[in-house]
Amino acid sequence: MGDQTLALYLELRERPESGVEKIAASLGFSTEERERCLAELSGLGLLDHHGARDSRTAVEPGIALLGLLRAERERLQNRLIETGRFHDTLDILAGPVLRAGATPEREIGVEIVTDLSRVHLERAGISESVTHDRQTMHTGAVGREESEQTLEEDRRQLARGVRVRAMYGRRAASVPDMARHLRDRAELGVEIRLSPVVPMNMFLADENFALLPIDLHDLSAGAIIARGSALVGSYLALYEYCWHCATPHGEDSPAERGGDGLSEQQVAALHMLASGVKDEEVARNLGVSLRTASRLLSEIMQELGAASRFEAGVKAARLGWLDARSSTPEGPA
Repeated sequence: MGDQTLALYLELRERPESGVEKIAASLGFSTEERERCLAELSGLGLLDHHGARDSRTAVEPGIALLGLLRAERERLQNRLIETGRFHDTLDILAGPVLRAGATPEREIGVEIVTDLSRVHLERAGISESVTHDRQTMHTGAVGREESEQTLEEDRRQLARGVRVRAMYGRRAASVPDMARHLRDRAELGVEIRLSPVVPMNMFLADENFALLPIDLHDLSAGAIIARGSALVGSYLALYEYCWHCATPHGEDSPAERGGDGLSEQQVAALHMLASGVKDEEVARNLGVSLRTASRLLSEIMQELGAASRFEAGVKAARLGWLDARSSTPEGPA
């Protein structure tokens, strides 16, 4: 909370009868500053919205905290519902193939864990109990400490006869320390493949456990822990598809494509990205859903190794990707 917002809140508690506008004026706030402070207080649940605009009152911190906790609980519940729908969709798409000749369906469980220490404990416990297969996806490079832990984990599991597979982005593997780490893993017997695009961080074990990020762009947000072969099998299908499209470590990687390997749809999306077109307009011009348009743009950014859309446009122009083919196609009729 900013100093001005705190000052307004304290005055509202001290002199509720004076009204918002009068108190803000006495503090020397401009209209813009007043509205900004009110918006911040509302977002924190510290402002009562009942009654006329100027008669709004300050809410006790304890009550506001309960409101925020309630809102956070509802957000997590909604996230769990959305995750369940996503799982159902994957299961519908991949289920007929994965369940052919399978054993009776096991119990399914999905849990959202925001405590990172518990996420690490859950992963360690699952890792130690693996008996057949372990598959991982990595969207970026790993630190030295994590690298050493991974190698030790590899040794233990390979000694037990576990098949260990790992997939990394080709650009992450070009970092010297990361390249050395991959060589060390490969020498131990880990199967490694590199891909231009890795969709998410993923940890799968024995077709019965999966750890996935809650937020693809913020790994500190926590993880989704999925249990049950019918559910985890859907993620395994995605992994197998990506694995099939990736290049085995040690083999010659495809040369830089200069944009020639992009589909017509990706080329059109790239030109719009470089022009600063918003996702909604990209979707409309391409005749696809907003989700599909956002995914296309994210894939292009990852292919370019860009942290922002502006950087992606600059890199694409420098590499000549914007010169190869014409830009935006005509929108749908």
